[in-house]
Amino acid sequence: MRLLWTLGKVLLALVLIVPAAMIVLATMLGLLGAVFGLTLLAIRLAFVGVIAWGAYRLFKALVGASSPSPRVEMLPQLPPRDLHYEAAMRELDEELGGVRS
Repeated sequence: MRLLWTLGKVLLALVLIVPAAMIVLATMLGLLGAVFGLTLLAIRLAFVGVIAWGAYRLFKALVGASSPSPRVEMLPQLPPRDLHYEAAMRELDEELGGVRS
C-alpha cells in the first residue's frame, strides 16, 4: 500500500510538472529565438552602415573634396589679475610667516 501511495504521488507530480516544463521550455525557446533574431538584425544593420560609410568615403574621395582648411583655435581669455586677492595673500603670508613662490 505504501508503495502504491508513493507511486501515486510521483505520478501526480509528473502530471503537473511535465506540462509546466513544456510550457516553460517553449517560452524560453521563443525568447531565445527573438533575441537571436534581434542579434541578426543588429549585425545586418551594422554591416549596411559600414558599407554606407565606405561608399560615402569613396564618393567623397572621388568627387575630390578639398582637405579641410586648418582652423585657428581661439584660446579662452584669462580673467584679469585680482590685485586685492594678491595683496590679501601677501598679507596672510606675512602674518603666518610662510613664504610663497
